[in-house]
Amino acid sequence: MKVAIIGGGPAGLYAAILLKKQRPGADITVYERNRADDTFGFGVVFSDATLDNFEKHDLPSYRRITQEFAYWDDIAVHFRGTVHRVGGNGFCGCSRSKLLLILQERARELGVVLHFEVDIDDETRFADADLVLIADGINSRFREKYIDHFQPEVDLRSNKFAWMGSTKPLDAFTFIFQETEWGPFIAHAYQYEAGHSTWIFETDPETFERAGLTGLDETQSAARMAEIFGWFLDGHKLLINRSMWRNFPMIRSKRWVKDNMVLLGDAKASAHFSIGSGTKLAMEDAIVLAEAMEKAPSIEAALDVYEQGRREEVEKTQHAADVSLVWFEHVDRFWDFDPVQFAFGVMTRSKAITYDNLKLRAPDFVAEVEKSFARQVRDSGFDVDTKKPAVPLFQPFRLREMEIANRAVMSPMCMYSAKEGVPTDFHLVHYGSRAIGGAGLIFTEMTCVSRDARITPGCTGLWNDEQEAAWRRIVDFVHGNSAAKICLQLGHAGRKGATKLMWDGMDRPLDEGGWDVFSASPLPYFPDSQVPRELDRAGMNAVRDAFVASAERGERCGFDMLELHCAHGYLLASFISPLTNTRTDEYGGSLDNRLRFPREIFEALRAVWPSHKPMSVRISATDWADGGITGDDAVAVARAFAEAGVDLVDVSTGQTVRDAQPIYGRMFQTPFSDQVRNEARVATMCVGNITTADQANTILAAGRADLVALGRPHLVDPFFTMRAAAWYGAKDAFCPPQYLPGMDQIFRNSVRDRQDLEELRIKAKPKTRAELKAETTKPLAAE
Repeated sequence: MKVAIIGGGPAGLYAAILLKKQRPGADITVYERNRADDTFGFGVVFSDATLDNFEKHDLPSYRRITQEFAYWDDIAVHFRGTVHRVGGNGFCGCSRSKLLLILQERARELGVVLHFEVDIDDETRFADADLVLIADGINSRFREKYIDHFQPEVDLRSNKFAWMGSTKPLDAFTFIFQETEWGPFIAHAYQYEAGHSTWIFETDPETFERAGLTGLDETQSAARMAEIFGWFLDGHKLLINRSMWRNFPMIRSKRWVKDNMVLLGDAKASAHFSIGSGTKLAMEDAIVLAEAMEKAPSIEAALDVYEQGRREEVEKTQHAADVSLVWFEHVDRFWDFDPVQFAFGVMTRSKAITYDNLKLRAPDFVAEVEKSFARQVRDSGFDVDTKKPAVPLFQPFRLREMEIANRAVMSPMCMYSAKEGVPTDFHLVHYGSRAIGGAGLIFTEMTCVSRDARITPGCTGLWNDEQEAAWRRIVDFVHGNSAAKICLQLGHAGRKGATKLMWDGMDRPLDEGGWDVFSASPLPYFPDSQVPRELDRAGMNAVRDAFVASAERGERCGFDMLELHCAHGYLLASFISPLTNTRTDEYGGSLDNRLRFPREIFEALRAVWPSHKPMSVRISATDWADGGITGDDAVAVARAFAEAGVDLVDVSTGQTVRDAQPIYGRMFQTPFSDQVRNEARVATMCVGNITTADQANTILAAGRADLVALGRPHLVDPFFTMRAAAWYGAKDAFCPPQYLPGMDQIFRNSVRDRQDLEELRIKAKPKTRAELKAETTKPLAAE
């Protein structure tokens, strides 16, 4: 077999090593355009888990790498005169140039041929190769040459960054958030060998411009950064090595394989430096490719196995990097946070670390986070314990005069089980059991304001006396048997109406028994859906009056709160999104115009809803489609409703158009709640694949939402909140007297179960290399 490798970075060299070990007789050649000792940057960083992977696949190179590494456990966050250190992270750093020399030496030992200062522009040099690895980096020539095939997407991020070095010693992975007269600067720094550390400086484009960095050369830029961070550098110099300011390119490629050519490392996909994964991804690409080559019957099959098997893991890492880089791009959102809450946000920004995980590793730090959160609750008027506080999920919250005992919310979820809009005994049990189960606040499903406002024939309504009586029965039960508050969500299906029950075909038009539908514009949801009638002024008046009448009925039912549904492509959402609103009158065009009718409805409701009771609005913060609503639009929408008197924004996303492409994952909609809360300065409720109390605590403690709505967890576990209260020892949780013996038992059992689980996790977690190294360097105890 003949293998040509374009690019002598970590991906290309490690692939050469692993393939040569598999096939000692193979002809493997690496072509690198730079000199052998040329390198961009200073240090690279790996986690202990990554080193474990290296140890399994090539022990000699692993041993040489680990001999050169600097190890540390702590992450240190410097912010507004404070330092918060979090241990147990297991990081290690190495000089990038030393890493390359180690891999070069190992490759030569195995018989790999290395050519340096060779610039290859076409395939003639390796026309006879059986396999060609394209590992020529983030600016890959071959990826660009075959751009129509590989179809790369390059997202050039907004922040500016420069990669420098220093002689400043560091004993932790260090984040420094520095306020200046021009705006915030961030330093990401870590030691990679004795007397040398990597420093990546980052700032937003406006601060970059105000600081006068535009046009400065490397030396001048380093001098400016030394001025800004001089208090920490303590006289140590900043070093430069191609340390130009640039924008980070987030690269994704639709295809990784062309014939016998395959992309590796940054050539195929990049991940932001804030999670330190670029070199890790590159070398793990080599591992997965080598494993595929060993097991597959042909090169073609191996490349297919590599691409199909590797893509998911790469995309997960990229998603975490995306979330992390967005946090750094918008660090100004959190600049007025309490420093300990800010540090918690740094630690949990990418979702890889959560509240419980952090509490296990850094209990003292999380204890400070809990106290900080409790102080904020006390400052809002609640008499809560700030010395031994409850976890964030079990801290109270107030909206106008409505107080809720905890931050756990049962999300609005359509049950499609009503009879002509009338809630049945199913609904009584459904809402009643979740209220008894301990949620601080429960939402009704979208309750329709008229018969033709329904999504399906099974949707609940509130337009007649029979429906009102049924809802009053449910509200009375909730108030009489629990401490939960209950919110009425009102909505109108618009163009998504007259459709089948969810389990018969969600959003598909009814075969018979349908009704006329209308929307902002005459655009059907599916090509075969009913074409909606464009709502005229008379129709708007009728819709407005129907909402008002339902709200008045809701007040008579005794609901504690009212929510207006302006999301998910339903009638009011269809006015807000430019994808569904093509009007040319005063209700179309600009966002202000598109908001005119939804805001009119909200203001009409606010006028009849009691002033002491809160109101919320549910919005789709993004349409997940080109040309649709964006996060920045969502901030403007939230501000508009706040001006009209909204107390809470229920931040959801999507479901506006059928060809949307949401990016799913744990807590996938939370970043939009974060943006709305911390830019529009309005209370938010987040929702979307939040499944555990641990995740809820993480979100709340980091200041990304004020309430956490859980849908599917509540479907299968009405007592989700009570179980969480027992797990976290929230003894003030309400329980009906009939259930007190059960509550007492679960609280007693949870103390033991939690202790057992934590002990098991501690025992199962191997010591980090930093811990092991520290043990070997301890002085012997005196005899």
